[in-house]
Amino acid sequence: MSPEVRTDMKLTPYRQALGLPGIRPLLLIAVLARVPVTAAGITLTLHVVLDLERGYAAAGLVGGAMTVGTAIGAPLLGRLVDRHGLRPVIAVTTVAEAIFWAVAQALPYPVLLVAAFFGGLLTLPVFSVVRQSIAALAPEAHRRPAYALDSMSVELSFMIGPALAVFLSTALSPRVTMLAVGSGIVLSGITLFLFNPPVRTAAEQATTAAPVRRREWLTPRLVGVLAVSAAATLVLGGTDVAVVAVLRESGQVAWTGLVLAVWAAYSLVGGFAYGSASRPVPPVGLMGGLALCTIPVGLGGGQWWLLAIALLPAGALCAPTIAATADAVSRLAPASARGEAMGLHGSAMTVGIALGAPLAGAVIDASSPAWGFAATGAVGALVALLALPAELRRRRAPLVPVEV
Repeated sequence: MSPEVRTDMKLTPYRQALGLPGIRPLLLIAVLARVPVTAAGITLTLHVVLDLERGYAAAGLVGGAMTVGTAIGAPLLGRLVDRHGLRPVIAVTTVAEAIFWAVAQALPYPVLLVAAFFGGLLTLPVFSVVRQSIAALAPEAHRRPAYALDSMSVELSFMIGPALAVFLSTALSPRVTMLAVGSGIVLSGITLFLFNPPVRTAAEQATTAAPVRRREWLTPRLVGVLAVSAAATLVLGGTDVAVVAVLRESGQVAWTGLVLAVWAAYSLVGGFAYGSASRPVPPVGLMGGLALCTIPVGLGGGQWWLLAIALLPAGALCAPTIAATADAVSRLAPASARGEAMGLHGSAMTVGIALGAPLAGAVIDASSPAWGFAATGAVGALVALLALPAELRRRRAPLVPVEV
């Protein structure tokens, strides 16, 4: 088989997914809308440190308050989408974001700490809405490449957003950057409101069945997928901190941006390969591989280029793991509760990344930077090991004939 034919076969799933009505503009809006959202955290940190002249611990408290609010709010907003539709939720959160970012830059620190929680609680639900809309727009046969594209778009947003926030904060000021971030989020909310992507298929919208109770769809298997999602981002959050610490210890902190960019590039390549693969890999398998490949990364910390190479296997599994968990949630949750389920998925990832950074930091402070990779990777591997029996039981279960 010629290389041209192999390349065409790999691209075919993506052509088919992008050819579905609504997918292409949805993914384009997703990339642009997520950039200001991903810039929010670092912008608040720089504002607290530079404008309010507080320490990084104080900045971490503000970020933590917003994270807690986001984790609580995501499933609540998803439930509102399930019950009342997308536009009312987008309208409320867009107005809330406009108010928060307009006043946050002028608030004293104690008030900002409280406001950050409510700002997180009513965060524009870009991530979960896009994933819920993909489930509505893409038939199950095309969801894997569609979610792979979404996961790659998230990587692009995280590559652009924080870097742009740092540039604007240093070139202008954090206060001006806060207004710019708020304007970007409000513009994103208006765009989503006008585009109004579907959150259910036409057939699901025509169904008038009673909503499924949470205890019926929040099954142990779905809980396992959420645990895997949290463990994956815990590993990613810990890796982020450990990379900085390792390079700082070796006197090569100037290469941090390049190493993190290479890590993100590995994720993009891995996401592309996952979406074009002929057979899916279960989320627990991908996350287990991500965790195991992260444990030895610190061995390459002597030189920045060795560290960049050591990140290759784990980096290539980042986007596939996130895509696989989103795909699994979309299949396990009923249409009437998909918004809440996607909100729980977002909360799981938020909690994971919020735990990963301090866990790695505590281990690094107690031992050495290389152990930051090992510790977070070991926690991820433990979660994968605990979730593995349920996955094996599911695969071994006999098929039950469906009565017609």
